[in-house]
Amino acid sequence: MKELKLKNILMLTLAGCINAFGVTVFLAPVKLYDSGISGTAMLLSQITPQWCSLSLFLLIINIPLFIFGYKKQGKLFTIYSLYTVVIYSLGAWLITDVLPIDVSLASPLAGDDLLLRALFGGIISGVGSGITIRYGGAIDGVEVMSVVFSKKLGITVGTFVMVYNVILYVICGMVRGSWILPLYSIVTYMAGLKTIDFIVEGIDRSKAAMIITAKPEEISNELMNVFGSGVTKIPAKGGYSKADKTVIYFILDRFQISKMKDIVHTIDGSAFITITEVADVFKANI
Repeated sequence: MKELKLKNILMLTLAGCINAFGVTVFLAPVKLYDSGISGTAMLLSQITPQWCSLSLFLLIINIPLFIFGYKKQGKLFTIYSLYTVVIYSLGAWLITDVLPIDVSLASPLAGDDLLLRALFGGIISGVGSGITIRYGGAIDGVEVMSVVFSKKLGITVGTFVMVYNVILYVICGMVRGSWILPLYSIVTYMAGLKTIDFIVEGIDRSKAAMIITAKPEEISNELMNVFGSGVTKIPAKGGYSKADKTVIYFILDRFQISKMKDIVHTIDGSAFITITEVADVFKANI
């Protein structure tokens, strides 16, 4: 209990409420499907008696999965995840059964536009899922299943989740006797997936430049003077030429790339530059 953080609890509470809002207000009224266990619970709530609600299925499917994955994910992750699922389920119940919002037939915000409902339902639920991941938990048990079973099946976690969702949407199409809503649900899934990336990794990612040069001192000094940030120099040797080189590792944003290339190639016209995306940059507090 001492490891639990109040900030995380508050953010996970917000995440559960956001996810409940996106699913119940945009997706469930018109039988669009979320991804993972959430989408599975939505389908089951549609084909079972009325008392078997979305909130009930969210709990009875997710909770055993998180408990099952306890050894793999750890105590703190499991507690955070179970808490978020409970908030998600409670929020869904409040919106559908308690609050004076009619979500029985259509979305009160997006009307009859399927594309709007698919996009905004995916984006909003993606925000909830992204916040949950960022603050130490998961809102969907399929993520736990993917970690537990993907290695045994010889596939990646992302592939496991994608295969699960494809199978889910195929089953939804067969059960409903129509492929329109499952196809729109794929739009929901893609919108949610991209939104999760933005929330977890940041909308405007930093860039990492690796500069292989024979003039490391001149380039390093100029980069530090122009951009006001440090560089890291790594000794290297050319595999073909056997010449001594230096790799300069430098973090910058996308607006600085052009100027950085001009600086490097002005000093060393034969310098080799690679640029990759960086999800997060953490600075030590010294």
